[in-house]
This record gives sequence, C-alpha cells and structure tokens, in this order.
Amino acid sequence: MNDQGVEAHAFTAHATDADLDDLYARLSAVRLPESETVARGATGPRRWSQGVPLIDLTDLVDHWRTTYDWRAFESRLEEIGQFRTVIDDLGIHFLHRRSPRTDATPLILTHGWPGSIAEFTHLVHELANPEDPNTPAFHVVAPSLPGFGYSDKPSASGWGVVRIATAWVELMGRLGYRRFLAHGGDWGGVITTVLGSRFPERVLGIHTTLAQAPPGLPTEDLTDTERRWVDETRDFWGGNRAAYAKQQADAPQTIGYSLVDSPVGLLAWILDKFATWSDTDHSPLERIARDRILDDVTLYWLTRTGASAARIYAESHGGVNRVDPHLTVDVPSAITVYPRDIEKCPRPWAQERYRRIVRWREPDDGGHFPSLEVPELFVDDLRSGLAEVLVAGR
Repeated sequence: MNDQGVEAHAFTAHATDADLDDLYARLSAVRLPESETVARGATGPRRWSQGVPLIDLTDLVDHWRTTYDWRAFESRLEEIGQFRTVIDDLGIHFLHRRSPRTDATPLILTHGWPGSIAEFTHLVHELANPEDPNTPAFHVVAPSLPGFGYSDKPSASGWGVVRIATAWVELMGRLGYRRFLAHGGDWGGVITTVLGSRFPERVLGIHTTLAQAPPGLPTEDLTDTERRWVDETRDFWGGNRAAYAKQQADAPQTIGYSLVDSPVGLLAWILDKFATWSDTDHSPLERIARDRILDDVTLYWLTRTGASAARIYAESHGGVNRVDPHLTVDVPSAITVYPRDIEKCPRPWAQERYRRIVRWREPDDGGHFPSLEVPELFVDDLRSGLAEVLVAGR
C-alpha cells in the first residue's frame, strides 16, 4: 500500500475459511435468552416493543448458519470492482464502476449506520449502465466509511463527518473526477450535505434522503403533516428509540465488545434498526430479503468493525468534529422524504439550509433503508433527482 495515498490499488475481499468456520461455530453455540414478555399473539409494532422477538432472531440465525452464502456477496463485490487507497494516513476501501457511456456523470454514494456498501451493491450496474439510452448514467463510487467494512479503523479521534467529506473530495480527484454528484442517507446524508456546503466548486449537486434544518426554526407556518413530522422526529431523538445513538456516542467501546465478540449480539443490534426503521408492520423481512440483511451484518462481523463503526457517533455528535449547525448548501439539491424514515424535515425548514432545492419528493412507500426496501423506486427517484440537479447546474 502506498502510504502517501497517491494511487488506488485493486482489492479483493476474501474471508478465510477459518473465519467462516469460526462464525458458524459461534452461531451453533449461541446462548439465547428467554422469549420477550409481550402478550402472545401480539401483532404489528407490539411484537418489537421489547426488541427483536426471539422467534425472529432464531429463524434468522438458523438461516445464517445453514443457508446464507457469503461467497456470493464477495463475488458481487468483485464484479463491481473494489479498490483501496490511503487518504490522510487512513486506508479507504471503495467500490468503483465506470460507466461505458460517454455522457455519464461521476457520482459518489455514501452509506450510514447500521448500513454499509451492501446498501448499494445490487444497484451499481443499473446506475452505471441503464438499458434505456435516455436514462442518466453514472460513474459510481461507493466508499466504506472509516471504521466500516474494509476501510481502516482510525487509531485516533478526529474522523468526523467533515473530515470524511474532505477525504471524499480527495478520493474523487484521484479517480479523475474533478466535479461530481453526491448522494447519501443517514450519516451519508450528513456527509453529502457537508460536501455540498463546503465544496461547491467540486460538487455539481446533491441528492439526499436526510435533510436536516438549522436549529430554532418556528412551527407556526407549518402544515399539520409537517408539525407531525417535527413532533415525531423530536420524540425519536428525545425518547428511548435513540438510546442506541446515545450509547454509541457516549461509550462505543463498551457496546463494541459485544458487537465484535458475538455474531448473534451484532445481528440483534442491527436487526432491531432494520425492523423499527423500515416501512413494515411485522418484520423487516416483509420488505428486505434476509440475505441482504445478512450481507450487511456479515460484513460487520468478518471485518470486526462493530466498535469502530459505532465511533462515528462519538466523533460527530459533538465537539470540534460536528457539523456547523448553521451551514448552508448552495448547490442544486434534490431531497426525498420517505414516509417511515426516522427523521423527516419539513420543506420550509429544509429551504433554510438547502438554498436551491430543485426537486422535492415524498413517496408513498419506504423507510430509512429505501435502496433495500423499495429499490426500483429508489433508483428511479435518484436518477430523476440527479437529472434535475444537473439541468439546474448548467
């Protein structure tokens, strides 16, 4: 590896047979608690009121141990193209698929937590080389956040969202992309917002599923729906549903021991978020294929990144690494608010930060993981939004 990070090098993800055997042995030897004490036969959200139901976890653990194929996911990564480079003394892993189309535009996709590059692997080909020649095409770059997947784990503090955004600009430049589009949700949405705000000379425009407003805005002129959004978002961050974020911001090392030592503990910690943040009534498997969830969880497990990924909360929730609450984005922006997302920003508030919203959409379906829950809708929306961004930037 070039320590000065001048070049990107091809990378192959390949777990050892010993690591996979260890995973299966741990799954076989799992010690499970008794069942939750909510009423028998409960349906809907009540089933998850005490966390992941025992029967759901048991079924998924059995599938993970006996049927799930990690090698198939490794093959998908290889088909797309994987690379690593060193930026600011940290190794960064990324997927990179150049489009064969001469009119393609560079696009960086940034995931969040508890996501990973697994959120995008099934979409890269469609974005890079759509069948319809009139559909926008993109040179797709999807990096793994520091401390996630096959990127290095930072050994010192300082890798908050602003530093990550700066690294992404460097990465795109090394790939020959002087100007580019950016998309993200969750932490990826925050990083995408920082990209659009701090690097307007490099970023053509952005698409995000996470719009965040400056603090202290009034509610008087909001619609009833927008006020409900505000109340739901405040309830989320002010109540116990955000306990995971407080834990990972305050003591990521503590929860990290369990996440790195127990595959079932890791699965439960992440599955809970797929369930409660998705547009589902009984189980995340209503919308998301279980192998897509296991791609994500197994990537965390094999790379031992449960603790290092959790630290993005400690790095970015406060202090010098947090986002300036008053930053503005002046590049063209497309924003999509999915109905069951955990954080929904009213458009009048979003406009105080994103000064050139060229497209605003509120689909009827989808939650926090739209690329996995409603992939066709997500791809169509992403393409359409970025197309309008490009027109507005001409």
